[in-house]
This record gives sequence, C-alpha cells and structure tokens, in this order.
Amino acid sequence: MITKREVRVLSLAALGVRGKRQVIWDVGAGSGAVAIEAALLAPAAAIYAIERDPEAAGHVRENCARFAARNVTVVQGAAPAACAGLPDPDAVFVGGSGGALGAIVDVAVARLAPGGRLVLNLATLEGLHAAQSALRGHGWAPSVTQVSVARGTPVGALTRLQALNPVFIVAAVKEGR
Repeated sequence: MITKREVRVLSLAALGVRGKRQVIWDVGAGSGAVAIEAALLAPAAAIYAIERDPEAAGHVRENCARFAARNVTVVQGAAPAACAGLPDPDAVFVGGSGGALGAIVDVAVARLAPGGRLVLNLATLEGLHAAQSALRGHGWAPSVTQVSVARGTPVGALTRLQALNPVFIVAAVKEGR
C-alpha cells in the first residue's frame, strides 16, 4: 500500500524533513513513497527504508531507481531488529509495523537524537491506541491528527467527492537538543 499523497505531505512536514544532512528511517516502507519523497526533499540526507517483505523491498529498490532517489538505502528485514546496524536517526517514520509497533517505538525512542521526531501513520483505532500507549509509556505526549481526504471524481459531466480511508498521524518530538 502506498501512503496517500495528502497524508504523505503532512507526515513529511511533521518529520521535519529539510535540506540539511539528516538520518531518516522509514520503517515499514511498503512501496518506498515516504522514503523517496524525503530523499527528493533532502538530497543530503541518509534515508533508510526498512521493509520486511522481500517482494516489497524489491519494489522500493525499483521505485528508488525510477525516481533517482540515490540517498535511500533499502534494508530488507523486520523492524526493529533490522534497525540494529543503522546510524541513529534524526527522524523516524513508521508506516507499517508487522505487529511489532511497541518494540519499534521503543527502539525509535531510545535511538532518536535529541530534538528528533517520530511520526506514525495508523489506519485503525487499535493501532492508534497501541501507539499512544507505547509513547506515553516513555513519558511522551504525542499529538494526534486524523486526516480525512476526499478527491474529486467525474460523474458524467459533473464531479463528486470520493472519500479515502481516514488515517491517524501520531507525532512526537524527543526532548533536548
């Protein structure tokens, strides 16, 4: 699944992706859309797209080549174990967890640089609850934004709006500098 364009824009803004040198993890990279957008926004950044599914990891590699995202390294493996050898991040995006959301949050919280940002996209109430619980367990107070997007679609000569599934964006910043 691809993170929808509108949600991707908001998530990248919450991550604080900028043109300077950063280390960014995209955990549960899926198609690589977030990693690739981050790479294009911040060509000096080192971006790691972590994906447990070998076929999906192959698609991430293909998409990186297609969009000339040369600063993305694809890491095929399940998080959080696949993050062990990576440099500590300035920002972590979690688009998928493979059922290991709590453990991924634990590693992100431990390894994020002071002032670093953690952003999660969640499609279910249960996922939202798990993310909030995990972050609160570390003493973090995450912000939660629910995004509902509708796109115009033709109906004959007219246009109607068709809703996309809503997504929760959970964001938190590690204290310190």
